[in-house]
Amino acid sequence: MAETKTDAQDSYILDDQVGYIMRLASQKHAAIYQSHALQGLTATQFAALARLYEQGKCSQNHLGRLASMDVATIKGVVDRLRQKGYALVESDPNDKRRSLISLSPQGQQLVENMFPVAHQITAETLAPLTAAEQRKLLKLLRKLT
Repeated sequence: MAETKTDAQDSYILDDQVGYIMRLASQKHAAIYQSHALQGLTATQFAALARLYEQGKCSQNHLGRLASMDVATIKGVVDRLRQKGYALVESDPNDKRRSLISLSPQGQQLVENMFPVAHQITAETLAPLTAAEQRKLLKLLRKLT
């Protein structure tokens, strides 16, 4: 028996779809991020700086993998961070085709100053949840990635 239009509509509720809910949560988080104006940095730029802080000097390609960015995106991010004076770019002495990226002293200081604000952004994003729910949500989201 063929499903009627009403049956199809009843079986699909947008508000119950994971992609829709994740997009709404992402939009809310982005608005919270923007409200804190982290030195005019985009979330991808901040992620690259945070990974450089954790990792230290590394190739641009490796930084892209660490920050979950494709080759074109990480190149643009690194270029903008370099222009802002937050990242240093040098040729790899062992392979002139590779670029090595590191934090400039200004970038190092910026990241250290931004971490408390980044913690606040996370806290505001997760505020509607209890501490146990926050831990569970993060655990489940990691499972999806």
